[in-house]
Amino acid sequence: MSKSKLAAVIAGGVAAAGVAFVVFLFVIKALWAWTVPDLFPGAVKQGLVAETISWCTAAKLAILFALLAGLGKGGHVHSHRHEAKP
Repeated sequence: MSKSKLAAVIAGGVAAAGVAFVVFLFVIKALWAWTVPDLFPGAVKQGLVAETISWCTAAKLAILFALLAGLGKGGHVHSHRHEAKP
């Protein structure tokens, strides 16, 4: 693979990761605003739990979820090859 193609693949991967991160931020903010006030109405009313979260908090949660997902996989990619048994 030539250097220009490799650079294009890397740039595309970084762009795709950035887009996925931004989409995940929107999903986190929307799910928080949709579920938390319904699950904890008393706590939201008393100010114990935030009704909405900021973009910065959503980014922190996205990073936390990504780290937890990585730890859950053990940092390894498992190949699931099924060999035919004779």
